[in-house]
Amino acid sequence: MANDDFSIHDDDCEKQDNGWMPLSDLPDEVTSMDDLECDCWAEYDSISEI
Repeated sequence: MANDDFSIHDDDCEKQDNGWMPLSDLPDEVTSMDDLECDCWAEYDSISEI
């Protein structure tokens, strides 16, 4: 995911309060945990857990 102004956050992430929309599904562009840059994803070991 190359777009720097696009980031994905867990529904419980504090950054959701800044106008981010909660996600029901990850976008197709997310293929690994490396694509999820925010620390809110650290509790997950793999994409299949999300």
